[in-house]
Amino acid sequence: MKRRAWITLGAVVLGGGGVATYAIAGPSSGHGQAKRPVKVYALALQNAASGKRELPRTQTKQFSMLGVSWKDAGKRLHGTAQVRTHSIETGEWTAWKDLEANVDPLEDPKAGAGARGASEPLWVGPSDGVQVQVVRKDGSAGSALPKGLEVNLVDPGVATAAEQKAAPAAYVADVTPSDSVSPTDSASPTDSVSPTDSASPTDSASPTDSASPSDSASPSTSTSASPTAGTPTAPPSTVPEPPIVSRADWGADESLSPDPSEYNADVKAVFVHHTDGTNDYSCADSAAIVRGIYAYHTQTNGWNDIGYNFLVDKCGTIFEGRKGGVDLPVLGAHTYGWNRESAGIAVLGEYTSTSASNAALESIARIAAWKLGQYNADPATTVQLKAGATQTNYFATGFTAGNSYTFNRISGHRDGYNTQCPGNSLYAQLPTVRAWASGPVQGLKLTSLSGAGLSGSTYYTKGAVTANWSTTTPGSLISRFELLVDGKVAATASGTSTSVGATLALGTHSVAVRAVHQSGKTTTTAALNVVAETTAPTFTTAPKLSLRTGTVNTGAVPVTLGWKATDNAALKSVSLLTPTTATFGPTTTSSSRTAVSGTASTWSMKAYDYAGNTRTSSASFTPVILQETSATKSGSWTARSSTSYLGGKSYSSGSTGASLTWTFTGRSASWVVSRASTSGQAYIYVDGVKVSTVDLKSSTTLYRQAIWTKTWSSSAKHTVKIVVVGTSGRPTVTTDGLVYIG
Repeated sequence: MKRRAWITLGAVVLGGGGVATYAIAGPSSGHGQAKRPVKVYALALQNAASGKRELPRTQTKQFSMLGVSWKDAGKRLHGTAQVRTHSIETGEWTAWKDLEANVDPLEDPKAGAGARGASEPLWVGPSDGVQVQVVRKDGSAGSALPKGLEVNLVDPGVATAAEQKAAPAAYVADVTPSDSVSPTDSASPTDSVSPTDSASPTDSASPTDSASPSDSASPSTSTSASPTAGTPTAPPSTVPEPPIVSRADWGADESLSPDPSEYNADVKAVFVHHTDGTNDYSCADSAAIVRGIYAYHTQTNGWNDIGYNFLVDKCGTIFEGRKGGVDLPVLGAHTYGWNRESAGIAVLGEYTSTSASNAALESIARIAAWKLGQYNADPATTVQLKAGATQTNYFATGFTAGNSYTFNRISGHRDGYNTQCPGNSLYAQLPTVRAWASGPVQGLKLTSLSGAGLSGSTYYTKGAVTANWSTTTPGSLISRFELLVDGKVAATASGTSTSVGATLALGTHSVAVRAVHQSGKTTTTAALNVVAETTAPTFTTAPKLSLRTGTVNTGAVPVTLGWKATDNAALKSVSLLTPTTATFGPTTTSSSRTAVSGTASTWSMKAYDYAGNTRTSSASFTPVILQETSATKSGSWTARSSTSYLGGKSYSSGSTGASLTWTFTGRSASWVVSRASTSGQAYIYVDGVKVSTVDLKSSTTLYRQAIWTKTWSSSAKHTVKIVVVGTSGRPTVTTDGLVYIG
């Protein structure tokens, strides 16, 4: 299906009142576009009712991020700022969205002479129209709206190769409004961006220039250049550096931050932020979001660089923030009063009621552990930080400039300043981040031992085993796993592995798994008792069949299968393999089955122990049905015919002393009769000896019933004789034959 091209004519309303026309080219062939630089446009808000400034629905050039700013960064906006935008993708206007305008005070008013006050930037996605309203807060002192209110629109452009390949053709005319904000080269930055409900000024003026930013997302290339007189030496870390997307790779326009970088003496703590705004962004847009924040900080706030040292998206990608070398203690602009001894990590998105993803937490932990590891600081400990400003934090804890206070090595923005940042949900996840970053490995569980069977508290194996485990600490923070056999390392696996195998020598062993965190801290599971043995089970009683009571058919004779198996260690089960299948527990020694008469059947069984050793035992048996006609008769017997009888016929007699005698060679026998309420009794003789008196009376009529059985230890010649008792009132005995197993 071809994609139609469209062109829309529009106009940019300039802050100075001018209008510039432009053309918008919509999707056509689907081809990519060339690199497009980041742009920031400013539209002045108009006077409305008293205490209100607004911008009616206005068509604009393309933008994806916006915020509201005003003259004099020392002024606060006492009120609410709301925006709605026209989406290029849907062609619809969005609902009204609040901007966070509670920004931090300037720490050094002299350094911020050219800076503007501003709300937090809000990512809205590709848009071409905006509507704004700013309303002052009534009833509060100094609630007048600040002067010079304007909405600042950020087009993050197209900078990376991936974006150039994927982006549709867009604006063909590049119009730069006359009042777009230029980088403030002479003015020092305000103190910081607050990735939440309020911005945090830096603790100093402009950073120094320094090492070139990293060129790629690999730890080996995201480091600083060779140290100079103004650039410290990057100390090695006790843990590996995670992959970091360099400024070059996310498309930073270095002309926006011409001032040199400035460095701290070290990094004693890390402050975690969120950037506020939406969580619905695509991770494919993360580089553009970072570019947008960078442009907003430099061209709207008037700072000399992005405020954060690092940024992390919800997919866990880490971006280099402020320039100067990711491996150096670059002075950031993120947490008012505490920037001189810390680094700032911001998570893209808003986490007041939504938890950050595990991928994001993992990356926060990795970058924090690496930075703190450069200064031998354990992320799980606390540290004394010297206050750079007198203030009160979110929890109403007061700080006095120059005094030292205790902080977690990994703290939230709200711990140092009166802001909700990084949001209630992300703040509640910081203990997890500390545990992951510091170690030891959390939640280590030896979930199973493949190649071994568990009986009681002991595992049994033939030798080869595979240990399987799980952890709650991400694998990227784990150095390795070690399989311990009798306390010694028998095998190792990478930190992202979940299993490893080894072969045990015969005998009894202890087996455990040890996880080595990247910090070097270890966690070891409880040891398992494992016995390696190769002795197969034995059948102390081979499989054998004996006849049992029940209903006999010409093709199915009721039998009992008996056996007995043992093992030197632990018998697990016994299975019947032929002529049918079944599995039995280790203590079961018999099973009621049926056997086909007149045919030899092999009954094969297999015994298993918990180590996996097996033994098979088999025997062949042939059940034979002897009809009543094959018996030697004595006395009066009458033949009866019915489909209910074996072979369709039976003998019946009510004469006292009448008898039938069968002679056979076998190891088990059963007498088959019919039963009814009028059935009588019979004596049974085996090899000439009376062994039983059987009463055939039954409340219901039953046919082909094996009512009496006899089994011998081995096969031999036997005779079975039945004699009619002549029971008073019910003398009749009806016999259907004899079954034996040869």
